[in-house]
Amino acid sequence: MAVLLGQRTANLVRRHPRRLYAAILLGCAGFGVTAFGVAPLSSVDSQAQFLITESVLPADLQAQLSSLDQHGLSLFRNDTTRPGDTADSLLRRLGVDDAEATIFLRRDKLARELLSGRSGKMVQVNADASGQMKELVARYPARSAAQLKTHFTRLRITRDGHQFSVSIETAPLAAMPKMGSGVVVDSLFNATDEAGMPDSIATQLAEVFATEINFHRDLRRGDTFSVVYETLTADGEPITWNESAGRVLAAEFVNKGESHSAIWFESAQAGQRGAYFDPSGRSRQRSFLASPMEFSRVTSGFAMRFHPILQNWRKHAGVDYGAPVGTPVRVVSDGTVEFAGWQKGYGNVVTVKHAGDRSTLYAHLSRIDVRKGQAVTQGMHIGAVGMTGWATGPHLHFEFKVGGLQRDPSVIASLANTVTLSPASRGQFAQVAQSSRVQLDLARSTNPASETFE
Repeated sequence: MAVLLGQRTANLVRRHPRRLYAAILLGCAGFGVTAFGVAPLSSVDSQAQFLITESVLPADLQAQLSSLDQHGLSLFRNDTTRPGDTADSLLRRLGVDDAEATIFLRRDKLARELLSGRSGKMVQVNADASGQMKELVARYPARSAAQLKTHFTRLRITRDGHQFSVSIETAPLAAMPKMGSGVVVDSLFNATDEAGMPDSIATQLAEVFATEINFHRDLRRGDTFSVVYETLTADGEPITWNESAGRVLAAEFVNKGESHSAIWFESAQAGQRGAYFDPSGRSRQRSFLASPMEFSRVTSGFAMRFHPILQNWRKHAGVDYGAPVGTPVRVVSDGTVEFAGWQKGYGNVVTVKHAGDRSTLYAHLSRIDVRKGQAVTQGMHIGAVGMTGWATGPHLHFEFKVGGLQRDPSVIASLANTVTLSPASRGQFAQVAQSSRVQLDLARSTNPASETFE
């Protein structure tokens, strides 16, 4: 059967060769059309790339230059005012060559505030290519003492032709997180200076870890710290005046090989203030601070002593802290001012009533910043160190009373209740703690100097 079929096929090829070739070509063409119709649905050809070539003519160069000439050139420069600055010297340093602006700065009452008072004001000027001033903005501390840590002053001078206008307003500071780390060589303040951190960071570290580390006695060469803290900014620019750092948000301090960590957490629940906790959620903040001074030395403790004025031995029922006149004094816990005024040997004194039967006394103040009946919160400044009354030198005399009887403040502070996390806040705190851990690890990695002490 196969042999017979093969013979018939051969005879067909010999008799009709052209028809057979045409049929084959037509069949192939059919397959080609089918392939073309199916191919776009395949996954391979859907990724096919097509190259399209098109001539692009650049715009006329002279037209572009003419268009640029229609846009004025503005130059922005920044600097800070210096002691002895005049309108001429400041504008010259900022690259401004504008006699009219100089005269305005000299004569206008509000504009003269730019160069009056303390130096260090942050100045930004906008000038054109010829050096003519378009606008000048200065930023410096708020004029109200109550707003120094929360607001700043913005002075703005603008030009319209040959006319100038000036305005002064108070605006809120904004906080921006910043990270850093350092190594203790001789002192904590020198270490934070070396790390480019403000002194206020050293003060806060000493306060946060005060219950575990005695920063007068326990510091060791090679101790390390990593910090995440707020940098206060004015219109997005980090401020350059004193106390330019806000709150410490997270910190790790390694003292004598032992690591201590703290995380600032503010619960979303109403009525709950923020506090420091360790990574497990245990509080680092007690209801009574260990000291009414942020960072000072004890000159006379709660014990028997020889009285320098009365010239006899008697019990010293408080603690004396040596510090320069004017050093801020803070209340150690929430309460209400019970007395604020002069009281014989105490000089200027403030007493504060706290919860239960507890009260505190702050004596020899150079000034009093609160009034009787005023509610105060922990850490609030109530006055300043002085040497009023029976004082032989500048210091603060501090007393802690329970039921009207003096007690050792250090003992009371160590036994004080701690702030606790509510069950509803623990989930939120866990997220904050995890984020803080990552930031502290990153901060630590930026300080290669610590490796030389390992």
